Amino acid sequence: MERSLEIKYEKLLDCLKGFGGAAVAFSGGADSALLLFAARKALGERVLAVTAASRIFPRRELAESEAFCREYGVRQVVVELNEADVEGFRQNPPNRCYLCKRALFTKFLAAAEENGFAVVTEGSNTDDEGDYRPGLAAVRELGVASPLRAAGLTKAEVRAISKALGLPTWNKPSFACLASRFAYGEEISAEKLQMVDAAEQRLLDLGFGQVRVRVHGGAARIEILPEEFDKLLRVRTEIYDEFKKIGFAYAALDLLGYRTGSMNETLAERKGSAAC
Repeated sequence: MERSLEIKYEKLLDCLKGFGGAAVAFSGGADSALLLFAARKALGERVLAVTAASRIFPRRELAESEAFCREYGVRQVVVELNEADVEGFRQNPPNRCYLCKRALFTKFLAAAEENGFAVVTEGSNTDDEGDYRPGLAAVRELGVASPLRAAGLTKAEVRAISKALGLPTWNKPSFACLASRFAYGEEISAEKLQMVDAAEQRLLDLGFGQVRVRVHGGAARIEILPEEFDKLLRVRTEIYDEFKKIGFAYAALDLLGYRTGSMNETLAERKGSAAC
């Protein structure tokens, strides 16, 4: 591991040691996996993984998080979240992530307290500060700690350290909850979440690495890495037919390819129009 990364990793460990014990909001992704691994190293058995089970998270993510905890000997508590009970969630306003994160982390805090932990941590990194992330406001309001950001770690550095440590998540594709696939203002339902999950799983089964299926009414906007465009075009009719069976009226390829927070681009456009 490069010395600059060692310094940041040591800073992360020192931050975690200062808590004495901590619960880690663990999704199974690269960021929270490194955080949980570091917490296990820094705190020994004084660490708890808290993971959400909900329609907005595919079952494969929960299964992978459970496998990770078993491999590294971390006790895990799974918290059920019924997104339909979160006021305002179905209407999908621009602050939907805030509403959902506040409800979820309130449950995480309760689960941590029940298991004897006063501190809850989460895995956002410094790159998350550059996008529209209303969920981080809820994290701050609830007093949840963000050790990766405190250590100054970027997403690329998280992956580089994870690779050096031999973590299986070092190159795991980025994932965000399925609710992020819907255009703001479009109602989110259990049926639509299932459609998105099925469509993305079909793309993964076909061998695509980083995928998003964004929903605009009856249309599915597919985001994949630009280097995989040719591959998609070779199976485009198969994908179109599969998406029709799933319930989408149309399927289209986003010409810019995969990027995080693409639904937030419309918010920027609205702000720009208002400023004019």
